[in-house]
Amino acid sequence: MSEKGVTKVAVVQAASAIFNIEKTMEKVVKLAKDAADAGAKLVLFPEAFLSGYPHFLDFGKPGATNSKARDTFKRYFESSVDVPGPIVTQLANIAKENKIFMVVGAIERALSTLYCVTLFFNDEGQFLGKHRKLVPTTAERLVWGRGDGSTLPVFDWPMGKVGAVICWENYMPLVRMTMYSKGIQIYLAPNADDTDGWLHSMQHIALEGRCFVLACNQFIRKSDYPADLVGKVDCENDIVCRGGSVIVNPLGEILAGPNYTSEEILYATIDIGDVIKGKFDLDTVGHYSRPDIFALTVNEKEQANVTINRAQSEDSVQTSLKNINLSQ
Repeated sequence: MSEKGVTKVAVVQAASAIFNIEKTMEKVVKLAKDAADAGAKLVLFPEAFLSGYPHFLDFGKPGATNSKARDTFKRYFESSVDVPGPIVTQLANIAKENKIFMVVGAIERALSTLYCVTLFFNDEGQFLGKHRKLVPTTAERLVWGRGDGSTLPVFDWPMGKVGAVICWENYMPLVRMTMYSKGIQIYLAPNADDTDGWLHSMQHIALEGRCFVLACNQFIRKSDYPADLVGKVDCENDIVCRGGSVIVNPLGEILAGPNYTSEEILYATIDIGDVIKGKFDLDTVGHYSRPDIFALTVNEKEQANVTINRAQSEDSVQTSLKNINLSQ
């Protein structure tokens, strides 16, 4: 456990074994142990680590019905995760065995739709919940569904209040405001953006929210794809995604990273007291807000496509019929 708000955290910059959930889980086992052995108490894995982000994959054009696109989607679906399910149980056991708080990016399958999620585990091996990405970006929309406001958790853990915002959700100001309103202190940003501008966005969020930001991306080469898909990876060089993972403090100062050249686990020791110090001159949901002018309403109700009202029991139906007969 953390003492006096000081904690060592880890950001895992590594590649999935794309479309291979078993091999990707082997990487999780090793990387989680490596981070724990180095003294980390909070370990973050990238967006869609289980079992692959769809960089350059050929799913066809919107509305296309070609068989190759359907076959690729089937492989993606089969390497995805039921929540809850056996993979979630394995992840919980990994967290328990290593005595770490662990947050893992995954592709969840629910009915026949895929969702980009982050999964949260404590150091006692409990699965605490998930966050579903609210808006898939560009090509992601071909293969991922949209989350809703029912999965926007912030957990009060020993090292601080922890939540996650996935990739370009970080460009949604109202999402950020929602997380700040929940008191987030360690802001996790698993992502798939390796552009130079992403670093500046992470520094901005740290400054805006006066929180620690842990941004975590994969470092992916063409060789990480299944051999029969390599020809579809339309990238000029061997590196498909160059990472750029980084850890930033509440004043926007870089504590670790960014790394654009290799797989690596990034570490930093953080003091949650720095969050309080940062709020001295800026608290966007406190003394630096104007609720008399601006207001945000957040709908955290789960959105269901189908609502089934169960039929009355046979006894109650018979009673209703008797009442009808009596009234006649």
